[in-house]
Amino acid sequence: MNSLHPTVAEVTARIAERSATARGEYLARIRAAGDAGPARGRLACANLAHGFAASDADGKRALRGRAKPNLAIVTSYNDMLSAHQPYRDYPDALKKAVVRAGGVAQVAGGVPAMCDGITQGRDGMQLSLYSRDVIAMSAAIALSHDMFDGALMLGVCDKIVPGLLIGALSFGHLPTVFVPAGPMASGLANSEKARVRQLYAEGKVDRDELLEAEAASYHSAGTCTFYGTANSNQLLMEVLGLHLPGSSFVNPGTPLRDALTRAAGRRATELTRQGGEPTPIGEIVDEKAIVNACVALLASGGSTNHTIHLVAIARAAGIALTWDDLSDLSAVVPLLCRIYPNGEADVNHFHAAGGIAFLVHTLLRAGLLHEDVRTVAGPGLTHYTREPVLRGEDLTWEEGPKETLDTSVLRPASEPFSKDGGLRVLRGPLGRSVIKTSAVKPEHRLVTAPAVVFDDQHDFLEAFAAGRLDGRDLVAVIRYQGPAANGMPELHKLTPALGVLQDRGQRVAIVTDGRMSGASGKVPAAIHVTPEAALGGPLARVQDGDLITVDADGGLLDLHVDHESFVRRPATGRAPQGAEWSGTGRELFAAFRATVGSAEAGASVFPGVGAPGQEAPVVQPA
Repeated sequence: MNSLHPTVAEVTARIAERSATARGEYLARIRAAGDAGPARGRLACANLAHGFAASDADGKRALRGRAKPNLAIVTSYNDMLSAHQPYRDYPDALKKAVVRAGGVAQVAGGVPAMCDGITQGRDGMQLSLYSRDVIAMSAAIALSHDMFDGALMLGVCDKIVPGLLIGALSFGHLPTVFVPAGPMASGLANSEKARVRQLYAEGKVDRDELLEAEAASYHSAGTCTFYGTANSNQLLMEVLGLHLPGSSFVNPGTPLRDALTRAAGRRATELTRQGGEPTPIGEIVDEKAIVNACVALLASGGSTNHTIHLVAIARAAGIALTWDDLSDLSAVVPLLCRIYPNGEADVNHFHAAGGIAFLVHTLLRAGLLHEDVRTVAGPGLTHYTREPVLRGEDLTWEEGPKETLDTSVLRPASEPFSKDGGLRVLRGPLGRSVIKTSAVKPEHRLVTAPAVVFDDQHDFLEAFAAGRLDGRDLVAVIRYQGPAANGMPELHKLTPALGVLQDRGQRVAIVTDGRMSGASGKVPAAIHVTPEAALGGPLARVQDGDLITVDADGGLLDLHVDHESFVRRPATGRAPQGAEWSGTGRELFAAFRATVGSAEAGASVFPGVGAPGQEAPVVQPA
């Protein structure tokens, strides 16, 4: 193992320095809660009796005393979403495993789990990002009964895992293990799925053909197999040390998956104070662990949603992470994975090629990860270079591969696909944004073209269908899509149309205060623009024809308009108002729109810590 890379060390040090006060206050709070011992021991008799009234006789005996730990199970199960359907049987399996390990477990509560794949382009997508904080609050409510000595969190997809983690960190004195459910088996190749989508956007195939392709891609229980936010969540939970090693990408319904679920219940019991290895989650998620998560995200080409979620997660633990930290790490972290949309392989191919065990191994050898961290598997990140193996009925962990098994999918740090992580911060008179370049060919990374401005993604799609975007270079400005405007929906449905225009030879880019997530693909996309248009950001004053430069390699988001005349312009559009922000439950989230922070600050309704503030400064032209 090489010594720690100087940039990784420097970024970690400055995060720790700027976070010192808030992190110190957080640790003091959770340590005080931990020192007080099991909270149920201080409950009044009526309170405690309510807490075990539905338990069986053995459970009541265990919960009356303090010798046996009680584990809270917080679940995101529903049987509509493929990723969460496997959780149906997890509570019973976990309860039995905890009992065998000397504890007791109760389902403490459920959290909502919505699917961005179902709500793409629909009004429901405007609740998606807000759902993360609802999930965090729901998890906190589940844990608030003061009955528990530890927790097991069941979640997979986009906002669910970040929400569960933020909620768990509010009870940071509790040992907590996250329990994955695994991806579905590979279906229709992702490249073929993308091809059919683009043909449909061009009107060359009909809806029936499109639906057949989609159904062949998303075909069974388990997580979708492309490398979007859901699977980025799984990889990050493992590198954070919150999953059991090698458990993220084992398919549902297999003997190994079932064994890992039981092992999670057993391990969570061991991590409690009564179990002998007290390991609070708030002590695991420290500055080094957060940097490890950033490095793993960059090396794997993960979802841009985590430029928001990781900031919010870090702040929940008293740690101030910024986009500049991510950008500086990206400059030295090599891209080691080609998983769709950054390649043709899916997560099953990645797992077979060596997966997380090899990725952690090669990053540790390159000095790009902190090894000296705490994890649910024990001290040290080297636990995560091992893989779970079933020997008969016995689950063991053995050393994972030290060489990749498929260099088209996964490479060592010494032979990367790219020398950087493909994530950059763009700065300029339009504000600050992030851009993911790992799937953008070098010849498409610099675009200077006239703006074509839309206040709604559907207006862009109508213009595309009508041929009004044909035959010219353009920068599509899709604004009023930020957290305070309409909940910051993903603009996934724009990707096929933008790809068609680029394939026709047009120079194309998109600039938006909305999200693209795993949909950030071959077209350069300056996303999460801050300040957002709804809060008076410069995007509100952009007009059709304004010349814009998106320079991914140079880190520039430029506007070629006289500054003095530009700042005097009135806003040329507006966010949804009144009745436009109603239906599909959206009216219930008016308080979120009024209080949500900026994308750069984590797009959260919870008070943040450290820099930056609600809005980043706008860089004025020289």
